[in-house]
Amino acid sequence: MRGFSSGPGRVKRRALQAGVVALAVAGTAALAAPVVRQANAPRVLANLVESAPRTVEPRRALELVWRGVDVDGDGQADFANPTGQGVREADAYGYGEFGASRDGGSRRHEGVDFKADAGQPVDAPISGFVTKIGYAYAGHSELKFVEITNPALRYAARVFYIDPSVEVGQPVRIGQVVGRHHTLEQKYPGGMTDHVHLEIIDAAGQRIDATQVITARYEPVGPDRG
Repeated sequence: MRGFSSGPGRVKRRALQAGVVALAVAGTAALAAPVVRQANAPRVLANLVESAPRTVEPRRALELVWRGVDVDGDGQADFANPTGQGVREADAYGYGEFGASRDGGSRRHEGVDFKADAGQPVDAPISGFVTKIGYAYAGHSELKFVEITNPALRYAARVFYIDPSVEVGQPVRIGQVVGRHHTLEQKYPGGMTDHVHLEIIDAAGQRIDATQVITARYEPVGPDRG
């Protein structure tokens, strides 16, 4: 009978059956392998993260920078902070901001006081011509001011409490040194912060707040620091 044949056909059938079983086992192992890899994935990923080179986001040093506005549209600032320092804060004599109370409230401060170090160079706040050198107070010949007028922009600026290094009629450019700060210790003993008093005068002859045309903001400077 065919079912009990032991000839070549039966041998072939057994070999075929064995091959099918082997393929089935191999396929099961292949299917199981990804499951093992997925189970280990979190640990493998953690190891990769730990071994990866670490990068630190660079930080930039910041400093307070004063920028002047460009009123004539030529792309260049038309005003500058004469000392590079901030506005005088409250001391024994009041505040240094524009409009601050003076003489018990009987008048208002018509300039802005920018802090200064005694003897430091003082820069021209605008370009123009030196139109006047005068005394800040009667009887105090050592405390002078320099007036600079810019006919094109129709602005003038007065810088007080300096020892001038310029002369009347001399052209000056913005940022050029026009003198050195003279300390106020003798005039205001007992606690006034040394400063330069700056007045900006517009075309109508009105004094305006200098911090409207010279503004401060923090900007990155120097090389990157990790």
